[in-house]
Amino acid sequence: MPPRTAPAATSTPPRKVPLRKLLRAASVACGVQFGWALQLSLLTPYVQELGIPHAFASLVWLCGPLSGLLVQPLVGHLSDRIGPAASPLGRRRPFIAAGAACIAAAVLTVGFSADLGRLFGDDVTPGSTRLGAICVYLVGFWLLDVGNNGTQGPCRAFLADLTENDPRRTRIANAYFSLFMALGNILGYATGAYSGWYSIFPFTVTESCGISCANLKSAFLLDIIVLVITTYTTVTSVQEPQTFGSDEAQNSGAEQEAFLWELFGSLRYFTLPIWMVLIVTALTWMAWFPFTLFDTDWMGREIYRGSPDNPGETQRYHDGVRMGSFGLMLNSVVLGFTSVVLEKLCRKWGAGLVWGVSNILMTLCFLAMLVITYVAKNMDYPSSGAPPTGIVVASLVVFTILGAPLAITYSIPYAMAASRVENLGLGQGLAMGILNLAIVIPQVIVSLGSGPWDQLFGGGNAPAFAVAAGASFIGGLVAILGLPRARIASSSSRRRGGTHR
Repeated sequence: MPPRTAPAATSTPPRKVPLRKLLRAASVACGVQFGWALQLSLLTPYVQELGIPHAFASLVWLCGPLSGLLVQPLVGHLSDRIGPAASPLGRRRPFIAAGAACIAAAVLTVGFSADLGRLFGDDVTPGSTRLGAICVYLVGFWLLDVGNNGTQGPCRAFLADLTENDPRRTRIANAYFSLFMALGNILGYATGAYSGWYSIFPFTVTESCGISCANLKSAFLLDIIVLVITTYTTVTSVQEPQTFGSDEAQNSGAEQEAFLWELFGSLRYFTLPIWMVLIVTALTWMAWFPFTLFDTDWMGREIYRGSPDNPGETQRYHDGVRMGSFGLMLNSVVLGFTSVVLEKLCRKWGAGLVWGVSNILMTLCFLAMLVITYVAKNMDYPSSGAPPTGIVVASLVVFTILGAPLAITYSIPYAMAASRVENLGLGQGLAMGILNLAIVIPQVIVSLGSGPWDQLFGGGNAPAFAVAAGASFIGGLVAILGLPRARIASSSSRRRGGTHR
């Protein structure tokens, strides 16, 4: 008679984090994106006011991708390596809090750059180049991008940890993150579109900081308030899991993991589906970055025919920038709505197809901007100099429609990368760092090339948008043809191994 064996111990599966707590955990995206929206809508015009020519304004944005190339992989690497007992806040939340503090310091530096520049001896007469203010601005701008990258990467990894590699919950968590980004965008762009903040905060107006500068400074002070509230909500939302997927793989590869060189070294283990996600991500951001660089500048220059350099055209330029901020606020409303319905779209059509169609929609919008630019250039404006209503409405419609593909860009690539890289045994922090490479490298290319490229064709923004249209179209084709159209199965069918393709 064979010996009796003890019954196998049954292990209780870890309790899933409720969706309401995932929602709270994603809320920091609102505070971060509030500042990012102000950065996108107001800082390109502002830096030209300080004396940097339009042709070189894009070079300032090199700070973002370069810091992202270094900071996000490093932060992801460190947060993957930290044990859950190393900090009472776990391994992700200390980096989220530190990144938020860096953002707060950065926006104060950028907002008060004109005042600090005057202390360094800047000439504050209109039209003069303020070298001191530019230097302070660049320091603050770099810190702002360091904070953005140091916060968003760990937050994405935090959400991936909480969803425990469940594809559906990972997609929902990233949709929550995208929803809060939309809310932050709405607040940020609405704040940037309002021109009366200087009267509410009169102390912001100084001899070196006029009305438009004071509005920028006031907006960043409001951003700090929102950032503190949302960071506290995220950090106190839920305890981090005490065990993480692929712990053994992380421990066995501890000697191999180094930092950026190890990040590149891990590329040789990537499967074709991961490479397709990275390629489509790179092409998508090659398309988005010209728009994020020059959206409000395009509205001020091409549509309102203003200029930040010519005193006679400055008011029209700022009117255009504020109208562009209003368009981006409408864009964010659509972004938020799309984030809510995105899970259903992916379940019905598949993530790859949804991503590809959104890129084709981007192409149509960028082509529409080229047509609007041509019509506005060859149109007679009224004697007041105000653009015709039809041109402004058409521009706002394009800005608004672009909110839908932006929501998909903020969500689907991260969810697809998280699930595919996790299957290789890599940590979620490293996964976000890898995806970030596909974002920042195109940004470096656009930052270096867009200014000279625009100057080659007369100095407008239209050539950069032509490149954006081409990149988004190719990215859309690659996504439709190369990405799997995986649909979300029910919980029972997933347990039976039923994945639909």
